[in-house]
Amino acid sequence: MNLAAAPEPSRPLARHRRYDVTCVGNALMDHLAFADYTVLDELGLVPGAMTLVDVPTTQRIGRRLGSVQQVPGGTVTNTAVGIASLGGSPAFVGAVACDELGDRYAADLEAAGVAAVLERLPLDPDDVEAATGRCFVVITPDAERTMATALGAGGRLDRSGIERGVLEAASLVYFDGYLLDLPDAAAIVERILAVTRASGTALAVGLADAMLVERHRATLGALLVDGVDFVFANESEVLAISGEPSVGGALESMRRPGLVVVATCGPDGALVATDGGISEVPAFPVAHPVDRTGAGDLFAAGFCFGVTHGADLAGAASLGSLAAAEVIAHIGARPETSLAVLAADAGLLPVPADR
Repeated sequence: MNLAAAPEPSRPLARHRRYDVTCVGNALMDHLAFADYTVLDELGLVPGAMTLVDVPTTQRIGRRLGSVQQVPGGTVTNTAVGIASLGGSPAFVGAVACDELGDRYAADLEAAGVAAVLERLPLDPDDVEAATGRCFVVITPDAERTMATALGAGGRLDRSGIERGVLEAASLVYFDGYLLDLPDAAAIVERILAVTRASGTALAVGLADAMLVERHRATLGALLVDGVDFVFANESEVLAISGEPSVGGALESMRRPGLVVVATCGPDGALVATDGGISEVPAFPVAHPVDRTGAGDLFAAGFCFGVTHGADLAGAASLGSLAAAEVIAHIGARPETSLAVLAADAGLLPVPADR
């Protein structure tokens, strides 16, 4: 089947709004370090997965790892920055503390071209968990990433921090499964669903992590049946949500009218499933992968940018593959080279006017 001819979502995207995409998620300062698998064993971390920990545990991990590179992160934050790098207009909704990391986080987002709609929470000297969230990302020699996350203030985002206007002003709202770990997750998701349905805003969700899928199977399953237009996942996540033994079987079981499911498959590219069938999208080659942190986040960035700028599913998926290829070629989960320029060189976007 020709992907370009595959049916689009049943609800056409409203375009030319203030924001192309509003991303809602956890605001985290990433701490990046290289280590081998013996260190993961010492720290009690599951290779390739994200483990929720408290702030004192991140301090212990930091002492064991030693030198780290700090980069403002969070999965859907990385997606927002990728959209901006492509020339889009993204917003990010999250929560940080009134501390140095929170100030840095907000300034970094704005400098990257992302509208920072942040709930700023006061510090409490008796509450170490009130600080801005942080995530230790351990990169092993095979370029896989393992994460230990203390949500901190980011985990205290609640329904009141989700401004109706910033959702209505977007063509697409995107959040991933990590949002479901927040204490007020049910109310946040209820608000997002209500506003997007009323305003004609499309909705996308990322499955985020196979272990998370197991924790929130019922909620995610309900969203996939009636709630979202786009789903992003990797191979292990589609297997986890579907219960099927193969990726192809998983995607077949998830196909339904109006839903687009994208499964990323590393160097094998991606699979895109609609009610019209399943198609393959090749990966952009990367000679020497360095750090796979953010590959899925940046794929979502390229895809979301594409569909909000009139691209068909083939073009959107190709933009996602290009963005993912850029980010795994270096340490860190944000582009180091303008994605708009790379996409223009690949013939996927017009040449930027300022080039």
